[in-house]
Amino acid sequence: MAVKITDICISCDACLDECPVEAIVDNDENPTGEDIYFVHSDKCVECVGHHDSPACADACPTEGCIVWDEPGVGSVESPERGQAGTPVVED
Repeated sequence: MAVKITDICISCDACLDECPVEAIVDNDENPTGEDIYFVHSDKCVECVGHHDSPACADACPTEGCIVWDEPGVGSVESPERGQAGTPVVED
């Protein structure tokens, strides 16, 4: 289970402190080398057990920046989970 930050990320830091499991890293630590923030899918828990919805997406000021990633095999997922690629928060 995980969310994904898209290339429309403005690197504003809003999501970093919101992640309860520290799954998000800034663009300097993005393992893909892209100049956007990155969610480690093996650490992301979609805030299940921490918040009602992914806190990073709730904090993000950029509409559609944080989307659902491919669901994990055998992992617990948010009951509000949408299809992969769809925004976590839709205005």
